[in-house]
Amino acid sequence: MLKKIVLHLARTPDYPDGSSQHGYDFVAPLNDDGEFDLKAWKAHKDDCTVHRFWQGEDDERGHLERTQGGRWAFSYAPGEEDDEPIFKFLQHQITDGEYISITEHDGVTRPFRVVSIRPYVLA
Repeated sequence: MLKKIVLHLARTPDYPDGSSQHGYDFVAPLNDDGEFDLKAWKAHKDDCTVHRFWQGEDDERGHLERTQGGRWAFSYAPGEEDDEPIFKFLQHQITDGEYISITEHDGVTRPFRVVSIRPYVLA
């Protein structure tokens, strides 16, 4: 049920070919159709982690969280100041090759492509 999902930066004006050096890997519960499982997330919130990697910057680690306003975001510290909202997260079917838009710390919404989904085994 829990999956490790890897996202790479998709095509942008700064990266016309996208970039495997910029992205995220995160853990989330998905059903067999690639849809987010809210009930499983509630049972495994602490396991739903995120790792942001960005060439030239320090890596960041946090969690997949639901914000006070009901949006989904990657969060790296308590409070919402550092949150990176995920555009229409619950409406996505997370499958290989699909795109997810994330509004990053600088306020820019960037597209990311799903490049890997694999089972995540709890330690």
